[in-house]
Amino acid sequence: MDTLVVIPARISSTRLPGKVLEDINGKPLIVRAYECAVSAQVGDVIVACDDPKVKDVIEGIGGMAVLTDPKLPSGTDRVFEAWQKFDSEKRYNYIINVQGDLPFVDAEFIEKAAEIVKGSSCDISTLATPIKDESYKCSSTVKPVISFTGSNSGKALYFSRSAVPYGGPYYNHVGIYCFRAESLVRFVNLQQSLLEKTEKLEQLRALENGMTIGITVIDKDSPISIDTYEDLEKARAYAQRRAL
Repeated sequence: MDTLVVIPARISSTRLPGKVLEDINGKPLIVRAYECAVSAQVGDVIVACDDPKVKDVIEGIGGMAVLTDPKLPSGTDRVFEAWQKFDSEKRYNYIINVQGDLPFVDAEFIEKAAEIVKGSSCDISTLATPIKDESYKCSSTVKPVISFTGSNSGKALYFSRSAVPYGGPYYNHVGIYCFRAESLVRFVNLQQSLLEKTEKLEQLRALENGMTIGITVIDKDSPISIDTYEDLEKARAYAQRRAL
């Protein structure tokens, strides 16, 4: 297998501290994210965590976890450090970052992220879903601007918390990235860019430095992302309804 899936899990989340260990209908959030990543069957899966408690939980279910520096500035930096520690033989050509706050992410999203990079010349791939309500007005909803080269795929031109492009259509960015190994090395060695700091979106660092981001729109609901206690309650209710 030439692909490694890395799930960054930071226990000291700003808005919901300890969220990766919060229970969702009998399973910790990070365990649900891990199981979703494994179900995609695109490669080996590890959790990049900053606390031994998270490592113990993952290893307790037979999974693999790597401790990373708690002071790392971003999830991508955590992914990079875990990969470097885990892959001393440099076996992996593709590294997929699946955020640890996605407890019910559909395997198709992870599969597609890998497929985009392996079938194109782009440096990085990511995903989006159509916005069918007024959530495009929310700054917490990150909107990609896409130059389409196919019916549902193309190249990302920009990402913003504002409602772009003017007049729509609007898409919701799904926080999954597949990097070529050399692209991840390059990315983490770049300085933070002006637009990245302005929008608080690290993917803009790649675009500002001439890296290409392939993107595909999947016509499904965006996976539930846990950022607040309200999100957590919604996820618990969802799991109960679906008996997950």
